[in-house]
Amino acid sequence: MGAQERAGHDYQVMTKKYMRPLVEHACCTPVLVPSCFGSDDIEQYLSMADGIYLTGAGSNIDPALYGQDNLTPEKTQDQDRDRFDLPLIHAALGLGLPLFVICRGMQELNVALGGDLHQKLYAIPDMLEHREDYGASVEQQYADVHKVKIVPGTWFAGLMQATEISVNSLHGQGIKTLGCGLEALAHAEDGLIEALHLPHYKQFSLGVQWHPEWQAAHNPYSIRMFSAFGDACRQRLAGSLQRQNKF
Repeated sequence: MGAQERAGHDYQVMTKKYMRPLVEHACCTPVLVPSCFGSDDIEQYLSMADGIYLTGAGSNIDPALYGQDNLTPEKTQDQDRDRFDLPLIHAALGLGLPLFVICRGMQELNVALGGDLHQKLYAIPDMLEHREDYGASVEQQYADVHKVKIVPGTWFAGLMQATEISVNSLHGQGIKTLGCGLEALAHAEDGLIEALHLPHYKQFSLGVQWHPEWQAAHNPYSIRMFSAFGDACRQRLAGSLQRQNKF
């Protein structure tokens, strides 16, 4: 979900690649929430939701939100999304809503909980090149380019049924310091955190730095993630209905 300008008009858009696995594998109904009007109506939006899904985007998070100067002024920002998503995350956690967050969404979760980011992974010695090749075709950009090692003994390792998987990589920024309560679930070969969760919260929580939504139907690991998120949303809905029936 991100802001774009087209022919002099501002848009808030979500690409079909994000919505398709949410419908086909999570069996959920996606609802796009407008971020441009501020956070005053977050509670009303969340009252209609059974889970929160934060997608990637071409924009970077405002570094001022994690105490840094902007080292990438050439990159676009989406401060409307920043101002909406960070309080949205806190409200969703308080309500016990499942969270599935991808790429920028994972970085938002980290920043919302007090963590910070490497703004230029590509400028750090011994780090992999995590950015896509802008001159390549879309299929080449989203091809698997490196492996991630899953932390043994975690629920995520059980879900993936693997200790290591291959993933795509289309990001210039990444997690530097984990936010409060977050725990890593997987790392890239250079040590970068590629997946995380909130182990001390009861609800489902998963953030991944790669893009599992890309051609998810052909990737068993993506299907497992989206299915698990959908199951968590339905469990949350069932619990809400049970509570309502008591009154």
